[in-house]
Amino acid sequence: MSENDRRQIVVTRTFPVPRAEVFRAWTVPSELEWFLNPEQPRPDQQIEVDLRVGGAWTLPMVIDAETSYTTGGIYLEIVPDERLVFAWGAEEGWPKLDRSDLRAGPVATIVFEDVDATSSRATMTLALPDAMPDDEVEQWLAKGIGNGWRMTVERLTLPA
Repeated sequence: MSENDRRQIVVTRTFPVPRAEVFRAWTVPSELEWFLNPEQPRPDQQIEVDLRVGGAWTLPMVIDAETSYTTGGIYLEIVPDERLVFAWGAEEGWPKLDRSDLRAGPVATIVFEDVDATSSRATMTLALPDAMPDDEVEQWLAKGIGNGWRMTVERLTLPA
């Protein structure tokens, strides 16, 4: 395993729909409900998306009756139906984002590709920055972000 492999979590999924529909599932508030934990009550806070570079998407995460937080990201790059890049987190949530240094924490890149005329593949890479000290990388990994992202992305289902 290379040093870079330790700093990345990669999840690839194939869907029985065109990539535009998968892109929409990541960028339209009413479509982003798949991201929420289905075992917990629906939060009162709404999912919000400001789909522009520098814009934020935010959604409420409920862990249990005592634990909830806002997460999401700030868009760094948007190529409709092809690619999304965002700093993962929220300014008033978790992980905590600082607009003055959006690449100091985890950055998610999602690439949308055609498989054939009726199906597509999405590859999501969550990368911890090269400048992050090894002990901090280990702390992030110990939090279970890999399994958390894999379980979250597995919730995205798009019927043909």
